[in-house]
Amino acid sequence: GNIEYLGRRDQQVKIRGFRVELGAIASILTQHPGVQDAVVIVHEEASQPQRLIAYVVSPSQTVDLVGSLRTTLKAELPSYMVPSDIVVLEALPLTPNGKIDRKALPLPELQEVAISNQARSPVEEVLTGIWAQVLGLENVGIYDNFFDLGGHSLLATQVISRLNRAFQLELPLRDLFEAPTVAGLAARIETALRSTSGAPIPTIQPLSSKQTIFPLSFAQRRLWVLDQLEPGNPFYNIPIAVKLSGALEIAALEQSFQEMIQRHANLRTTFTTVEGEPVQAIAPHLSFELPIIDLQALPPAEQTVEVQRLISEEAQHAFDLSQGPLLRATLLKLSDSEHILLLNLHHIISDAWSMGVLVRELADLYAIFISHSPSLLSPHSSPLTPLPIQYPDFALWQQQWLQSDRYQAQLDYWKQQLGGLPVLALPTDYPRPAVQSFRGASHRIQLSKDLSQQLRSLSQQSGVTLFMTLLTAFEALLHWYTGQEDLVVGTDIANRHPVETEGLIGFFVNQLVLRTDASGNPTLTDLLHRVRQVTLDAYTHQDLPFDHLVEALNPPRDLSRTPLFQVKFVLQNAPMPSLSLADLNLEVLEVDRGTAKFDLLINLADTPEGIQGSLYYSTDLFEAASMTRLWERFEFALQYLVTQPESHLSDLAIALTEADRAQHRRSQQQKLRQMRRKVTPIS
Repeated sequence: GNIEYLGRRDQQVKIRGFRVELGAIASILTQHPGVQDAVVIVHEEASQPQRLIAYVVSPSQTVDLVGSLRTTLKAELPSYMVPSDIVVLEALPLTPNGKIDRKALPLPELQEVAISNQARSPVEEVLTGIWAQVLGLENVGIYDNFFDLGGHSLLATQVISRLNRAFQLELPLRDLFEAPTVAGLAARIETALRSTSGAPIPTIQPLSSKQTIFPLSFAQRRLWVLDQLEPGNPFYNIPIAVKLSGALEIAALEQSFQEMIQRHANLRTTFTTVEGEPVQAIAPHLSFELPIIDLQALPPAEQTVEVQRLISEEAQHAFDLSQGPLLRATLLKLSDSEHILLLNLHHIISDAWSMGVLVRELADLYAIFISHSPSLLSPHSSPLTPLPIQYPDFALWQQQWLQSDRYQAQLDYWKQQLGGLPVLALPTDYPRPAVQSFRGASHRIQLSKDLSQQLRSLSQQSGVTLFMTLLTAFEALLHWYTGQEDLVVGTDIANRHPVETEGLIGFFVNQLVLRTDASGNPTLTDLLHRVRQVTLDAYTHQDLPFDHLVEALNPPRDLSRTPLFQVKFVLQNAPMPSLSLADLNLEVLEVDRGTAKFDLLINLADTPEGIQGSLYYSTDLFEAASMTRLWERFEFALQYLVTQPESHLSDLAIALTEADRAQHRRSQQQKLRQMRRKVTPIS
């Protein structure tokens, strides 16, 4: 018979894809002893991202209060619910009816109390501008924590790249992790500026558009060699299938692809040899046509089967690197209002970051072309902002970097770090074949929203990234599987620290080898700190091409394994805009590639629905049931990490074993019940 008032329903908002209850934030603020009243709003401006602003009433308008409130909020709430600004007022403005007048709340930049959180020096001013640009925020305070504002390792790399360019320094990525506020990092920059150790990073120079032959980048050379060894294999295809619902203007979509191909030289590239050396050849122009396969005549059931067949066929359709084009698109017409776009690129011209660039530019161009504005449809100029460089310019810049002292310093680091590298002895269901076949399968995986949020909170409290936290639990699980204390896992790095590369479609990604010492039965917290150290060191030395590292270490040749590591762990944090195309509804469809480049690859992404992704595995080595159990054990290890971080690796091993036994008992009991149901009583 009682009603508990929780708050107004219209106070729920969405921030960066997360549902946020504004009343919950205000409630935590009012529990602070220095706050008499509080209200939280969402501030929106055209072309600017949303941001949360908290207004508190307090007699003590001090910076210490703001800092204390931030600490309280970070301890109680996920990062996306922590307001960007906290404004201290003498009283909240009210309407004549006595309600809070939200329209009368002043913006933070108009408050004197906010001035103390603003830049005090030219260095801090430059820093706040760079942070705001990278994080997509309107304002950044000098005491704001980069990672609490939504930063992660990939965005940190972009910040450091811009800082090094702005101040002509060579700041390591570690500095941002150790000093994650503008004020703290500015102090390090000022110290570096007073020394003579900083070496300027050379800029990438744009070359004449008349040049058509360029050397390969290091990443391209790796895939070109693999293609020479196994011509026509589909292992490095990037197939995508998107369902488009609504009124599609096919001519505008085709024109958008044509403009994007003309805009990015890398999409007009083929690969050949000159005097025995592989080169990339850039075509000055490449005509694009969007083939249409009409499936409207098929009944719905047959249509579904045919769509799946065509998706699989395209995913397995190999590219000829010497002929091109290395981008294909096909449109399947299901009805006047439903289409499926099949897109396929070879990895040698694209990567995960590139797909974000492609989605953003395709959406922008399609919106322009359906407007039919004659001034924007000029064949002589692009409607988008010109690119500062092209991918071949980056490839030439890499050749110069190869001759630098930085190259040798990074090579020396990796030689020392990876000397005597062990092989991870992950138990398999089948004997390892003499030659790796790359046959594989995938398994969709997802963590609950609750566990995902607990992992984010633990990461913030521990001063690490979400990737480091996930990797710690994964390596603890590998230790349980193998009994090894020297753990080797591979990962990907975007490798786009030169600012000019951020808007390019191209293959930049590099592979890093993360070697963690799990000896001495450390606590999970201690292991997390070790993973953090190893990861930061790897990020600092991320430029060395993986193939150069393999060549330098010269491991024993083994056709049954990939070199240096066989298990890979990736958390995708490349910038990916929301999937949209004018008024169309878009849905990404699952594409089964049927391949696996490694024994095991876990590829995750942090989404508003929780951490999710895919587990790819070699079917030559593992059964599907074993991979399902591995994922269940990984979830258990993650839950154990967030609830008992001070437990030792041996404690987790015991808990995993007990959980396995309990699962086995449940399975046996279920089988017994099924057998009993099948027994027919004798009358």
